Amino acid sequence: MRGDGLLQCSRTCLKKKRKCLKTECKYFIDYKNEYNCSLISVHKNGRMTLREVGDRLRISFARVKQIESAALKKIKNTDLFSFKDLG
Repeated sequence: MRGDGLLQCSRTCLKKKRKCLKTECKYFIDYKNEYNCSLISVHKNGRMTLREVGDRLRISFARVKQIESAALKKIKNTDLFSFKDLG
């Protein structure tokens, strides 16, 4: 990844305006509007609402919130991150 947060394959998909077919990639999402790549989604949109994330993953925004809360709880419990930085 470079400073833009994209992998080389993501840059290629953007340049050639083609969707990614690498379903085994950990960044693959079934969202053709953004070339099936979560990295491209973030690159194009920046911060997204829970509803926008849910639309891309085809889950409810409530489920996205549950996943977010569980992830933040794990981070807090492992002391890998200081919640002071969320400010």
